Parts: sequence; structure tokens; C-alpha cells
Amino acid sequence: MTAGEDLRSAISHAAPRLQELSPEAAAAPVAPGKRSPKQIIGHLVDSASNNHRRFVLAQLKDDLRFDGYEQDGWVDVQRYTETKWSGLVTLWEAFNLHMAWVMDTVPDAQRLRKVTDHNLEAVSWEDVQPGEPVSLDFMMRDYTGHLRNHLRQIDTDLSHAPAYQLETATDG
Repeated sequence: MTAGEDLRSAISHAAPRLQELSPEAAAAPVAPGKRSPKQIIGHLVDSASNNHRRFVLAQLKDDLRFDGYEQDGWVDVQRYTETKWSGLVTLWEAFNLHMAWVMDTVPDAQRLRKVTDHNLEAVSWEDVQPGEPVSLDFMMRDYTGHLRNHLRQIDTDLSHAPAYQLETATDG
């Protein structure tokens, strides 16, 4: 399964289930002191925005060095708790379908090229060591792993779509 197929699988499984959440359930924290589904999906929109930029830039330069972002600040500033739930889910779904398209269109030579000049230890979900050989393909699969992890925080059933096993950074 390609990275794009894996992301589409997660989206097609989760989006209809997310739309079934009531506005009240979407606004309630998933546990005391935790984010609400609205905040989680908002964070995933922010993650898509930042990773979209990274996936494009990775094809235009020789390294995999990217700025991070203040995740909690982004969620707070955009006031996801006040937005309409169905519109937020629609935005998340559409943006991620575009992300899957971007993943699918990267030529294999660029997608699989190993790079040791990176800072993925600071911006990836999976643990990566500085200087460890990584690829854009690893970043793409890491993105979907992060997305599935957050969907699981809302409801464990949301992440049960078939998933591609994320390879370690040094695997082919």
C-alpha cells in the first residue's frame, strides 16, 4: 500500500464516523485536561498545512530540514472549539485527500531518496536520530501514523482502517 493509499484509507474510514458525532460530543474534551474532538481535528488540519509545505519543499531541496510550529498555539488562535463541526471535518477530509494526491505524485526517485541532512528528530512523530538516513516516503508514512494516533484519541474505531506498517527510518 502506498503512502497516499494508506492516508485515503484512513480518511475514508474516519470521515463519515466523525460527521456522525453530535456538536456537543465534538466540543467535549475526550478526557479531563485533554483536547476535544474539535481541537484534535483542528490540530490535524494544522498538521496537514505544515506537512503539505514540507512534502512540497522536500522535492525542491537536498535536505529535509523544516521549521516546527507551536501546535497548542495554532489550535488556540484558530478557536476550533467555536467552529462548526461538520465544516471542520469537511476541511480536514478535503485537505487530507489533497495530501494523498501530493504523496501519489512524488516520483519514486525523490520519494525514496535517503537523506542524512535532516531535523526530523524535531518534527516527526516517530523517533528518528540525527543523521539517521530517512526519506520523504518515511515522512509521508509518519504523517499518516500521527493522524491515526490522533483519530484513536477521539474513538479507537476511527483508526481501524487497514494501515500500512510504518517502516523504520533505515528500512527500504
